[in-house]
Order: sequence, then structure tokens, then C-alpha cells
Amino acid sequence: MYKHIIRPILFLCNPEKIHGFTIKLLRFFQKIRIFNPLIKLLYQKTDSKYEKEVFGIKFPNPIGLAAGLDKDGEAIDMLGMMGFGFVEVGTVTPVAQPGNPKPRVFRLKRNQGLINRMGFNNNGVEALVKNIKQKYTKVIVGGNIGKNKVTPNENAVSDYLKDLRALHDYVDYIAINISSPNTPNLRELQNKEPLKKLLTALKDEDKKFEKSKPILLKIAPDLTNEQLDDIVEIVKETGIDGIIATNTTISREGIDYSEEEIKAFGNGGMSGKPVNKRSTEVIRYLHQKTNGEIPIVGVGGIFDADDVKEKLEAGACLVELFTSFIYNGPACVKNILKKL
Repeated sequence: MYKHIIRPILFLCNPEKIHGFTIKLLRFFQKIRIFNPLIKLLYQKTDSKYEKEVFGIKFPNPIGLAAGLDKDGEAIDMLGMMGFGFVEVGTVTPVAQPGNPKPRVFRLKRNQGLINRMGFNNNGVEALVKNIKQKYTKVIVGGNIGKNKVTPNENAVSDYLKDLRALHDYVDYIAINISSPNTPNLRELQNKEPLKKLLTALKDEDKKFEKSKPILLKIAPDLTNEQLDDIVEIVKETGIDGIIATNTTISREGIDYSEEEIKAFGNGGMSGKPVNKRSTEVIRYLHQKTNGEIPIVGVGGIFDADDVKEKLEAGACLVELFTSFIYNGPACVKNILKKL
């Protein structure tokens, strides 16, 4: 029904407007708790065989929602009831910001992908904390943190520390986003020295809290093997808890669009099926390089059970999806778990 009736109607509209409408709709049903049992019946598939423990957290299933869909944590409970084993909110910044000029989201219908250049649009970390405090289910929540666009890279550590301090007591893990292509110069923080400085500061700050929280690093799929080697070295040296591989790509390989059409889309990160192969390559490389000692969350082009199996076999402990939720609808997690 979703693919043949609902999606064609939704895809007639502006992608960002439909995204906003969807979040509002989820938030509406979330507030009316009488619908909870029905939502769970329709979309949840619970079984102990799906459970997985990673970085000290027991996940009800290994399929999470990637950051970017619910930036401000407005529909956490509803998304959990729709079957996700965990929900990653954000990317959030210390101060609210509007993001990049519109239009900034484009569908790649022929290849089941998206291009976005949102630019960390969000209502700020305090607004996110307020929404998380209202959560009434036990869904596992990750907080994905970034820096404000106006903050220069030399002051980036300060922004990430502000995010961590605000979110620490209200999320189950922290994800550090230094790999979005949509904030100017952000990816430079993946370079060896600034990355080591950032991760050391965040790990030291985490130790000040009564209960430590897992800290994960989200990396780009566009890194070379040499850069991935540096990532592995720094992750081991700083003692952070895992890697999320990968974010969106600046590449335009693997899509059935002309050069003119691609140019019309403009800059931005590409997600969905076109990034599947590269994200799996990065996961496999990292897994082999670390002998499986560092937990990896696999992200990129996950649409069905075969995609999940491929990521897990490459070395991922958990996976996250985003674009397939848009293309396959609210039953996507349940359908994957049925065949997993």
C-alpha cells in the first residue's frame, strides 16, 4: 500500500516539506497514546533472537534509525514503536541554526537515493534535551552532535563539549559528527591532529560524569585507506567506543542521471542505494584493520535483509537506515526482521 499508493502521492510534493509534515504527523500520533498498541501491532517485531549487546547496551534488535530524520527528537517514542531498535537524534548544535538555503533536498528516484545539503538545521541542544525528557517509552536514544556553522574549526572542541554536557544524562550514547559535507570545512576535523584533540577532549569530559556513556565517531565514506588507518589509530589511542560508517558521500558515482541533471542538483551528501557498496567497503576495511576489536555501526544504502546481512558479515555490529524509511515506508524494519 505504501509503495503503490502513499509514496507516489508523497513524492509529488517537495521532499523537505513532506519530511516536516511526516515528523508533525508522527508527533501527533505519539501524543495520543491510545494508538500505541495499534502502532506496535502493525510495525513492531519483537523476539529475543534479535537482541544484541554492544558497548554495554542491550538493543532489542540491531536496526536503528540514522541521525537526520528526527533532528530535534520530536517523534522518538513513535519511531521506537515503529520497530527501530534504537533512534539516533540530531545532528544537534549548541545554538539553533536554520541550515543552508532552500531547496536543499533532492530525490534520486531512479536509484532510490537522496541528495541533501541541509547544513545541521536544528533548534539547538536545549530544545532537543527538552524533547528527550518527554520520552515515555524505553527506546534507546543516541545523540548525534556537531558544531555551529559560524564556529571556526579552531573553536570546534568547545561546541562539541557543550553538546555533550547538555545531552550526556539523557541519551544512551553520543555520536560525533565531523563528516557531514554540508557544513563548510567540517570534514577537516577528520584530519589526524584536530581529530585526536577533539576525541581526547570529549573522552576526558565523559569521565567527569558519574556514569560513562559510549562515544562513537561518524566518518565519511570518501576517506582514503591511509585516512582510515589514521582513524583507527586515533580511536584506539583515545579509547572511544566505536565507529559509525558511513555518512553521506560527495561522490556522484552509480546514479543514472546525466551530467546536466547532476549539476542541477548541486552540492550535498548523497545517501541511499548508491552509497551501499562504498559504505560496506569501509566497514570491511575497518573491521579487518582492527581485528574486530572496535564496534562498528554500519550505515549506507540498507533497504532489505540482504543489505543488513552484508553489513553484518563485513563487520558491523549494528546498522542504521534513513533513506529506505522514506522509500519503503513505516513497515521497513519489520519487513527486514522477518527475513533476517
